[in-house]
Amino acid sequence: MAAALSAQPSQVWGGQNAQTPQIWEFHGANGMLTGGTYLGVNLAEITSDRARDLKLKDAYGVEITRVEEGSPADKAGLKADDVVLEYNGQRVEGMEQFGRLVRETPSGREVKLLISRNGVTQAMSATVQTRKMKNIVSNWQPNFDMPEIRIPDMPRIFTTWQSPLLGVETESLGSQLASYFGVKEGVLVRSVIKDTAAEKAGIKAGDVITKVDGNTVTTPNELVSALRASSSKKTFPIDLVRDRHETSINVTLEDHSERAIPRTRVVKDER
Repeated sequence: MAAALSAQPSQVWGGQNAQTPQIWEFHGANGMLTGGTYLGVNLAEITSDRARDLKLKDAYGVEITRVEEGSPADKAGLKADDVVLEYNGQRVEGMEQFGRLVRETPSGREVKLLISRNGVTQAMSATVQTRKMKNIVSNWQPNFDMPEIRIPDMPRIFTTWQSPLLGVETESLGSQLASYFGVKEGVLVRSVIKDTAAEKAGIKAGDVITKVDGNTVTTPNELVSALRASSSKKTFPIDLVRDRHETSINVTLEDHSERAIPRTRVVKDER
């Protein structure tokens, strides 16, 4: 895979801030540095004042402030102070667009340019090429030892929900935990509060509650809603998965108001 590096050098030529949009890429394991297609010019944006100086009717295009010797632009006869108005029939609005048009043109292809020189428009042709530079990667070696960097273990943060009515602390199941417990969906019981309806019914930590009174539950909030809906019955079935086996138990609720209480825990993995 080629690693693309953007290069837009800023220089001053003839009192103008000139920039040459280029794209450089590293190709292959030999470290040869080659460039995207290019014309070999330094450019400047056209301002209203500069448009008057260049005898332009409208302020658009890009000004050529320098032509690289031996470049495709030089071979085409482009000169400093020329203004490129169109590129292959497309109006040029600025340097960023012009650079993109050049980069997207395959190497070796002839392009038609409409330029303004001393206020007179004329058509020109140029053949874009690929810039090649010497191998500078394989000969470069860092002169320092890279220190070993150790990234510390990051704590896991998750939210559990405490259900006073049933007497359990639960959390939602992600796809990995669901696969681990052998279920597609459900609510994981992380702990059971002593002397509650859950403990008396035999619910244990590690159980995955899948249904309450026949209603599927997939989140702690759904568990709370299902418990509220069934609380008038006092006793009802809860389906759960324990050790990858489905089972159903009857739960008798006590007279408590049901409100889910979120609790955030931070757990550090010990490796």
